[in-house]
Amino acid sequence: QVQLVESGGGLVQAGGSLRLSCAASGRTFISYAMGWFRQAPGKERELVAGITGGGSTNYADSVKGRFTISRDNAKNTVALQMNSLKPEDTAVYYCAAGVNILTLNRGRNLYWGQGTQVTVSS
Repeated sequence: QVQLVESGGGLVQAGGSLRLSCAASGRTFISYAMGWFRQAPGKERELVAGITGGGSTNYADSVKGRFTISRDNAKNTVALQMNSLKPEDTAVYYCAAGVNILTLNRGRNLYWGQGTQVTVSS
């Protein structure tokens, strides 16, 4: 069982930056692939970025070069640094944990946080 708590959302102007953080419970954090998903109104939830326990990362094409995912296995945390934000990045962002990166990428059978709102104004 993994419990996830996100923080760091908010309102920012286009071109600005935000940093999301996710704190995870459990003693086996390093064994989980971690990721950030987002869901905009009227759209399906999509994977934004993922990271394995060893630090390998993958990103959605729409955020490559702007967002960076990282994790601290000693502190059981994962972060998403978002730069050059655009209005189309507006969504509820969810932290997620999966038993491996393939499971994470499928978006099924994951542990989820409660979500945090990110709003980018133009």
